[in-house]
Amino acid sequence: MPSAPLEWSDLPVFLAIAREGTLGAAARRLGQSQPTMGRRLRALEEATGSALFQRTADGFVLTDEGVLMLRHAERMETEAQALSRELAGSEQRLEGMLRVTCSDWFGRVVLAPILAAFHLRHPGVVVETLTDPRVYSLARREADLVLRIAPFDEHEVIARRLMTVPYALYAPDGYGPLGDDVPVVVMDTGFGGMPDVGWLMESLPSARIVGRSNSREMQAQLCVLGTGLAVLPKPLGAATPGLVEVDLGSAPPTRDTWLGYHRDLRRLPRLRALVDLIVESAEVR
Repeated sequence: MPSAPLEWSDLPVFLAIAREGTLGAAARRLGQSQPTMGRRLRALEEATGSALFQRTADGFVLTDEGVLMLRHAERMETEAQALSRELAGSEQRLEGMLRVTCSDWFGRVVLAPILAAFHLRHPGVVVETLTDPRVYSLARREADLVLRIAPFDEHEVIARRLMTVPYALYAPDGYGPLGDDVPVVVMDTGFGGMPDVGWLMESLPSARIVGRSNSREMQAQLCVLGTGLAVLPKPLGAATPGLVEVDLGSAPPTRDTWLGYHRDLRRLPRLRALVDLIVESAEVR
């Protein structure tokens, strides 16, 4: 009868001795000392209540009980190896959903190419992108990852400055010399205090506001269609056909883009993978 609980860690010792035939060769195979191998074999035989090997001049030979143990130990080894492969594969094949929120232009110009690359790496992860202007709560899990121009001050949010975005004044291609009464498209009244709005009105004090929008994409399209000049993020301006930069002798203020996610998700593999790719891509820009 077994006199002690079976230790799973002793099974590789048993398999090594069965395959090598001697304690010395088995010890070298596992990187253990020969006395350690002998001690662990004795513990295993005590736990099973059986002699698993017959000691001969030519080495260790399996007993009938040892042959029975070998069949089970090899099956357990196969299952353990299969489990390791499956776990390793699951790390590479991330699955699940992530909800990301950002501004419309940032989503189209900056984030979409990153998400396309992320999909090729991790096709099992579905990324839901929200680009409307409302503020989503990380604490209430309305979003898993937030990209925005305002810093985070919530203590439960892990945040970092992702990139600094330059801005420029744009006009439709072929636009003539600037007159005294320049039509401009600016942010809506709720965002009238944005730095680029103040810069524009100081740089063109006689400018006439002909349109407002909280969407940079809408401002860019109105500019392309000749409604008025607009201050836009340079990545958006460069990605919008039909726009040219206007040099007024000084540049609009830059804006920082911040990345944030709830600290409870910091060990979520699919979120870590996406954050790493976004940060890596931002550093290349």
